[in-house]
Amino acid sequence: MQINKNRVILVTGCAGFIGMHLSKVLLRKGYFVYGVDNLNDYYSVQLKNDRLNILKKYDNFRFEMLDISNSDKLSSFFSKIKPRKVINLAAQAGVRYSLENPKAYISSNVNGFLNILECCRYNNIEGLIYASSSSVYGSNKNIPFSIEDRVDSPISIYAATKKSNELMAHSYSHLFGIHTTGLRFFTVYGPWGRPDMALYKFVDKIQNKRPISIYNHGNMNRDFTYIDDIINGIIASIEANHKHRIYNLGNSRVEKLMNMVKIIETSLSKKAKVKFLDMQPGDVQSTYADIDLSIKELNFKPLTSIETGIPKFIDWYKSYHL
Repeated sequence: MQINKNRVILVTGCAGFIGMHLSKVLLRKGYFVYGVDNLNDYYSVQLKNDRLNILKKYDNFRFEMLDISNSDKLSSFFSKIKPRKVINLAAQAGVRYSLENPKAYISSNVNGFLNILECCRYNNIEGLIYASSSSVYGSNKNIPFSIEDRVDSPISIYAATKKSNELMAHSYSHLFGIHTTGLRFFTVYGPWGRPDMALYKFVDKIQNKRPISIYNHGNMNRDFTYIDDIINGIIASIEANHKHRIYNLGNSRVEKLMNMVKIIETSLSKKAKVKFLDMQPGDVQSTYADIDLSIKELNFKPLTSIETGIPKFIDWYKSYHL
C-alpha cells in the first residue's frame, strides 16, 4: 500500500496492554503504524501474540521483533522506516519484579530509553511521547499527586527508572530541540490487561476459588484508570506535540481496594477468599492524580468508573479464558 510519510508512527511495546490498544486506535485513524516488541516472557507470551494478531489484521500495520536495548538494530530500523513521531511504551514493567531483577529495568527502561532518544535525535523526529508512571511520586504525602510535586524519592527501582526517563527527556528537549511528552499513568486496567496486575489476578483467583492476597491489611487506595481513557489522553498528547511536557493521566478518583474486590465478587457472583498481609516493599498506600493540567492542555476527560470498567474487563476475561 502507498505510505503517507507524514502519517508514519512508531509504537514500541506494541504487543503490550497499552501498546496494542493505542496501535489499534492509530490504525483506525489512518496512521501507518510500525510496531516493535521483544515479546519477553515476563508474563504470557501467548497473550502478547494474541494481542499482536489483532494488529496484524490491519493493512497499515507492520511488526518488527526488536529489543530497544539493542542500539545498532534500533538505529538501523529508525533509518529504514523514518517515523515522524514515536510513542515509547516498551519497558520492563512491574514494581515488585524490580526487587528481584533490577538489571532488566536498567537494560530496558534506562539504556533502551537512551537509545530511543538518540534515534530521535538523529532522525528528525517531530515528537516523542513516552510512558512514565504514577510510581515516580513514591511515598508523596501531598494528595492529589500534582505535576508540581517533587519526585526525588522513588521507593522502587522501577520508579527510579521512570523518573530517569523524565530527566533524560528534559535534557534532550533542551539540548537538541526534541519535542517530548511524558505521561504518568495511574493504575491502568481493562480488556487485554496484564496478568501481573491486581485486577487480573483477583478475577482469576476468585473465579477459580483460590485465595487473593491483600496488602497493608486492606488499607490501600488506587486511582484506577480505564484503558479507553488512557488511550484518549495519549492520542491528545500525540496531536498536541508540545516541546516538553509531563502530564498525569488518571481517573482522578480514589477508590478503596476492597471496593474493587466487592465489584468483582458481584460481577462473578462469587465470594473472595482473602489473605490480609503487611505492606510489600516498594508499594505505596494511595495514588490519586491531579489532572488539572491534562484537562486544560489535552482536554483530557476520563469517563469510565470502576463500576463500569471492571465488569467490562470481566466480560473480556471470560471470553478469553472460559
